[in-house]
Amino acid sequence: MYRFLNLIVFAVALVPSWAVERISGWQGHERVDFQVNGRDCLLVRPAHPAPGRPWIWRTEFFGHEPQADLALLALGYHVAYINVQNLYGAPVALDHMDAFYAHLTQQHQLGAKTVLEGFSRGGLFALNWAARHPERVAALYLDAPVCDFKSWPAGRGQGKGSPVDWERCKTAYGMTEEQALAYKLNPVDHLEPLAKAKIPILTVCGDADTVVPYPENSGLLAERYPKLGGTIKVILKPGVEHHPHSLKDPAPIVSFLLAHQ
Repeated sequence: MYRFLNLIVFAVALVPSWAVERISGWQGHERVDFQVNGRDCLLVRPAHPAPGRPWIWRTEFFGHEPQADLALLALGYHVAYINVQNLYGAPVALDHMDAFYAHLTQQHQLGAKTVLEGFSRGGLFALNWAARHPERVAALYLDAPVCDFKSWPAGRGQGKGSPVDWERCKTAYGMTEEQALAYKLNPVDHLEPLAKAKIPILTVCGDADTVVPYPENSGLLAERYPKLGGTIKVILKPGVEHHPHSLKDPAPIVSFLLAHQ
């Protein structure tokens, strides 16, 4: 009997974590929860997948202001998310994202190129992963994105910053204060791989944002990316702070992504 139970325990231990899936619903669509590399992940499936099985990858704050996600689901896109919170786009986060990408493209047969969707601090994940793997990215949709951790969470410019997040950010990158402030691979300084791959960028921002100030983040992208040959469209919302994200009518977002898919 004990030997039989031990065999069961052994067999369960051999099952990879991603194979243990929990099925539920989200906004009228099927949601699958699982783990990859010990990180919580989810995939929302459209009722009728579009040809090529396209997908949009929310890098942070899944479910917040999901207008564009829902519109794309209706058009046959999958929506994906891996929880890499409090890692601020550091290499350790990108390693987890690599494993997640491999799982989705191999186990779920999603398309080889994804749309990266970076809300707020999610901009660090989206832009850094795109710079690491430009050949895997169809387009970037950024929304009030952090594009330089010296702006947020460090708060070394016009923004408020976040001391708690800044300490966690330095730990995630394995840097001292001096090293972090001298870091040369923040997204605003590392756009060449994206431009060379001709990855189009859409950024939606409020011009009154005091948390992630536009001039220090998307404003620098808008200034620097075209000089490198990149395509970028900015939707600047007058008088809007960091919130609300997205647009009430996501049609301009969806149209941009479909045009560049």
